Amino acid sequence: MKRGLLPVMVLLATGSVFALGIRESNARGEGNFSVLVYITGVVAGSPPYELLVEGAQAFAASRPNVTIKVYEAGFNQAEWEEQLTSLVAGGEYDLVLGSNPSLPDICANVGRKFPSQKFIITDAEFRDNPQISTYLFNQYEQSLCLGYLAGLITTSSMPHVNSAKKIGFIAAQEYPILNRHIVPGFLDGARLADPSIELDFRVIGNWFDANKAAELAGGMIDAGVDIFASIAGGAAQGLIRTASGRGAYIVWYNTNEYKLAPGIIVGCGFMGQKKLTEEILADAVAGKIGYGVSRTVGVKDGYLDFIDDDPDYIASLPQDIRDKFGAFMNDIRAGRIAYTVPSLY
Repeated sequence: MKRGLLPVMVLLATGSVFALGIRESNARGEGNFSVLVYITGVVAGSPPYELLVEGAQAFAASRPNVTIKVYEAGFNQAEWEEQLTSLVAGGEYDLVLGSNPSLPDICANVGRKFPSQKFIITDAEFRDNPQISTYLFNQYEQSLCLGYLAGLITTSSMPHVNSAKKIGFIAAQEYPILNRHIVPGFLDGARLADPSIELDFRVIGNWFDANKAAELAGGMIDAGVDIFASIAGGAAQGLIRTASGRGAYIVWYNTNEYKLAPGIIVGCGFMGQKKLTEEILADAVAGKIGYGVSRTVGVKDGYLDFIDDDPDYIASLPQDIRDKFGAFMNDIRAGRIAYTVPSLY
């Protein structure tokens, strides 16, 4: 089994994501199609999971032959493989759909016991397994964008900014995409604004301890951090609480969350997980999915972007920062910003 970051082409055909690879031998046509949406954690508080479920349910809403079951596996990772094995053992599901970088390895183990079971996983990369298809969001690119905005802010004269030129990142746990794409991209983006910017990176240890996140954020503010990013699920509520109380800014991944803390959350990325999920399911039902391959999708393809038309974004930042950042985003969308995505393995 081979894994690794590969130069990938995203082929858009009739509005759906399509790729070369090992395909199902027969389209399922108008027959019944059952999908297990396997959530490694819980849906609430996780934008990628919320969007995955929304996309699956939206796809099934107008298709009576498609059934969706959402299963939340919880936070005990040691139980995930056993749970998934039990769920697919009866052959009930035509497809298992998930979104987690660690899920492909689990699916490969489960798939060896059930050779006809198919798996599609977003936000992950895995190759050369005829049962598995993956779609990797270019999170280095999204981080580059959010990091550049953070760099513009920490070097500005906005009310909560100090002179330290230090940005912060709070993560629930460490994993390859976080360590090799997300966090490095965030710092690289900030240093496009000012090469002297430093990063304070800290880990909570789980996805739910908001009090620990609040404690970490307080210590980071004491150390000079004035703007944060976070990948922490429900625990990020602690960061919001501390940033609002102490006076610091936050840029947010994947979804529009300006309303959670207007004037504190000053930038939000967009992840087209819902759109991608609907397109994946359309291809799966039609038998057009390529298995054994991984695709990477990003800003230029329309699956990642930045939400710059929200009134709270406009009200939160000075015009000069919005102008500089808007020009940068236009260059990213047009492919004019040169960067190298670090190797994932």
